[in-house]
Amino acid sequence: MKSWNILKKTKKANGRRHIYLFGVKVFSYKKKNKSSLNDKYANSSDFNFKTYTDLSNDIIKNLYKIPDNIDLVVGIPRSGMIPAYMIGFLRNLPVCSLNEFMAGNLKRDGERKIKEITEEKLNILVIDDSCSSGRAMCRARQAVGNLSEKHNIMYMAVYVLPGSEHYIDIYAEVVPNPRMFQWNYLNHPNIEQCCFDIDGVLCYDPTPEQNDDGQEYIRFLETARPKYIPKYKIGALVTSRLEKYRKHTEDWLKKNNISYNKLYMLNLPSKEERIRLNAHASFKSEVFAKKGLVFYESEPKQAEEIALKTGKPVICTENNTLYYKKMIK
Repeated sequence: MKSWNILKKTKKANGRRHIYLFGVKVFSYKKKNKSSLNDKYANSSDFNFKTYTDLSNDIIKNLYKIPDNIDLVVGIPRSGMIPAYMIGFLRNLPVCSLNEFMAGNLKRDGERKIKEITEEKLNILVIDDSCSSGRAMCRARQAVGNLSEKHNIMYMAVYVLPGSEHYIDIYAEVVPNPRMFQWNYLNHPNIEQCCFDIDGVLCYDPTPEQNDDGQEYIRFLETARPKYIPKYKIGALVTSRLEKYRKHTEDWLKKNNISYNKLYMLNLPSKEERIRLNAHASFKSEVFAKKGLVFYESEPKQAEEIALKTGKPVICTENNTLYYKKMIK
């Protein structure tokens, strides 16, 4: 007689898994392959990119959801301070950060008269820009603690992921992934799965005088003024700088504490050859097509061309515009 464990799992050649209880098959299933974030973005029909203008318009459109008796708007730093001040201006209400609120710094002085804050029971709106997992909002509730007994406190996020609505009292819009916001796209953990240009994104562009493919250009590479130093590791740096300048580029990145997984440079002999071949966007597109969720590019025309060639989202840091094949007419 065949001996069986009380509970046994088996895997067949077709990938199906069977679960047996006392030798009797009680369940059969096929395990799905885990999709990477790259797959999620590539298969998505939409990419949601919210700008400051979108944020303002969405708040105005949903302002009616906020009770009229709010006395104070409290922003959850840092991103939550942006919608907090927008609502404060729209409703002529005082605004403070969560830390200031916890410390009791509720009074605000300014040229315009605002509703006076007293020690009486207040109606307070605590707001963040978005709510995903609910962790930030839960931390805010914990920080407020016993003050929730003294005041009437409501919690709001402008944007929520589907399924996270229950973490808050008010929200403006449900915005599913994949999504990015103009105010924090450069400071997001997902940049480790993204591609970045260097000139115009991480440092300021060289002047025409500096861009001579000679000694002035080498001096620029060594002393380029940083424009944005990321907090997180970058997945791939994809630049049309020439391969012969790799050492200078790597030294500058190290000096400025910029962490990255890989550096792709254009393997052409000269600036003239690069211009003749019009190789900027085509080279970046070739790399980005194989890896990366989003490309960060400083030049608008290149951003549009990369988006069209790859069918993937490109954010232009010069004009804070999302270029995406499905959105380009």
